[in-house]
Amino acid sequence: MKANRKFMDEEAVSPVIGVILMVAITVILAAVIAAFVFGMGSSLKKQYTIAATASSVSNNMIIVTYNGGPDADQVLSLNASMNGSFLVPSTANATFIAGQTVGSQVEFRGSAGRSDHIIVTATFQDNNQQVILDTYV
Repeated sequence: MKANRKFMDEEAVSPVIGVILMVAITVILAAVIAAFVFGMGSSLKKQYTIAATASSVSNNMIIVTYNGGPDADQVLSLNASMNGSFLVPSTANATFIAGQTVGSQVEFRGSAGRSDHIIVTATFQDNNQQVILDTYV
């Protein structure tokens, strides 16, 4: 009987450790709430929704088409590049027509026998830039 009493008198956590844990939890909660209240997450840029597609029409001809989207009215310009170069032998340059009508196209002369890397970047009215197409054709 006396052996069982030895285990009954011990406490699991001392009151000092309990107080320290409660203070730590309170400080962490205060920091998280302050982050939301003072807007630390407000520096994120708006993500726009528009689309472009690239398709191969022959062995060496690639057509990039602007498809528009819900945020199409915010677009200032679209720039297309192939394999990291803005040089486009079949058109004057790789910038789509200002005004951005759905169906606008840019043609590239691709490389025969290998995939070409196509990237289309949009610039919006708030000067935000966003990649809207990154694919291999």
